[in-house]
Amino acid sequence: MRGAKTMAFTFQINDEVQFNHDERLLNKAKQYKPVIHQDIVFPKSIVELVPDSQKLEGWGVQDTQDIEGLPNIKLKRNQKITLDFGSHQVGKFSIDINSVGSPMDAPLFIKLKFAEMPAELKHKSEDYHGWLSKSWIQEEYIHLDVLPTHLELSRRYSFRYVEITVIDTSPKWQAVLSNPQVESETSASNEQLSVPSIKDPEMKSIYQVGLKTLQDCMQDIFEDGPKRDRRLWIGDLRLQALANYATFKDVGLVKRCLYLFGAMTAKDGRIPANVFTQPQDIPDDTFLFDYSLFFISILDDFQRFKQDQELLSDLYPFAKKQMDVALEKVQLNGELILDDSYPVFIDWSNDFDKNTAGQAVLIYTLRQFIHLAKMMNDNVDGYSQKLHELISYSQFNLFDAEKGLFVSGPQHEVNIASQVWMVLARVLDDRQNKQVMIHTINELFPITGIATPYMYHHITQALFEAGMNDEAIKLMKDYWGQMISLGADTYWEAFEPAKPEYSPYGSPILNSYCHAWSCTPVYLIQKYLIGEE
Repeated sequence: MRGAKTMAFTFQINDEVQFNHDERLLNKAKQYKPVIHQDIVFPKSIVELVPDSQKLEGWGVQDTQDIEGLPNIKLKRNQKITLDFGSHQVGKFSIDINSVGSPMDAPLFIKLKFAEMPAELKHKSEDYHGWLSKSWIQEEYIHLDVLPTHLELSRRYSFRYVEITVIDTSPKWQAVLSNPQVESETSASNEQLSVPSIKDPEMKSIYQVGLKTLQDCMQDIFEDGPKRDRRLWIGDLRLQALANYATFKDVGLVKRCLYLFGAMTAKDGRIPANVFTQPQDIPDDTFLFDYSLFFISILDDFQRFKQDQELLSDLYPFAKKQMDVALEKVQLNGELILDDSYPVFIDWSNDFDKNTAGQAVLIYTLRQFIHLAKMMNDNVDGYSQKLHELISYSQFNLFDAEKGLFVSGPQHEVNIASQVWMVLARVLDDRQNKQVMIHTINELFPITGIATPYMYHHITQALFEAGMNDEAIKLMKDYWGQMISLGADTYWEAFEPAKPEYSPYGSPILNSYCHAWSCTPVYLIQKYLIGEE
């Protein structure tokens, strides 16, 4: 395996890996290809970027004119307008453009820039020098030789705001814009949608933004983000599927994604961390220990939501293979030993030791695998013994009774991921789990060094699982609620409350402000709080 190092992650380049392509399973994936629902959405107003200390990076917008006045605005060289669609959209943009004044003696040269958050409009693409491709920056430069025209952009964009700049016309004429619209796209259907009644207004807003985030990430697959990547990552899928069961209940889309992963394993049986579906179904050459194991989680979560024997029979062998490969890395004493050839993800940050969290994920998924094996009438004796060994090692070697916390790695590091995953894996009993989370709050809060809703989801769920609902609700309000306060219509890929402007890519212009792994408040609220309403 070769790697390209980033500031918080490592690109894997495993071009020597060979993959299976199971046509039977790929055909089943095609059978569950969803209908894309389209809706025409018009902008709500014309706005301008203004300083706002309460919003992300200190930038917000204010209305300058009703959208009905757009055709009366004449634009010449270096003039621009910004359209506000009122909420986050995923789809294709179109607009009518005409000229007024003298005959058109030169082409119209325009730039269109799409932004999910106002702050993106302040950043210039030429200033970006990060490690992700700048081709993800959402902007288009277009020459139009003849006006009037109806401009339809073929590329799908993820945005709320569209900034249209006239780079040049000629001194003799001006450009006029009219009928801007977006044909929004999602595979989410409201037919089975159930939205609970939530009395707390802040929690209600947190739920609604989570629902919109999930909706805009439900496309041909469960995308990780409609702005950037636009592919199927298994870590995101696990959380999206749980959120989906609590809301849209689209089991077909989950089945499609599971079949895609099962159909395209590496020759050694491992499931890749993500797959592409354009221009055809292609597995990525990235492998993560915990992501491969989460295939088991997704399959088990599905069966607990809606039993499907055909799906289980088709995919159980692949789930079993993930567990068998993982257990090869467990020593006789029950210790998991990982290496760089099959790294554990846990979270973007590489600034904490992940050994104990990895051990806990293995325990968590092994419990789920045993449940699936029993459903298949498969022998579980060996797996049950391995589970006992893993738990025993964790209790006696990784839990520091004096600190009341789990330690990780040769330096016996205490970090939040170790505590959270050991609680979720139920390595200790309920009383001890609550004590671990109490110590976690006392010793490791406020949270530092974690900037993903992915990890914050697991922290919040661990608090709920430990019976600490008030603390979990407070964390949700402090984290997802703060994104809303900063102007979020949908939840973000990365957010560090102490540094709201943080970007893992070197510039927020590449941040995804609608991202799948952040949508889980809908699941957490439904699972842990609705019964209390």
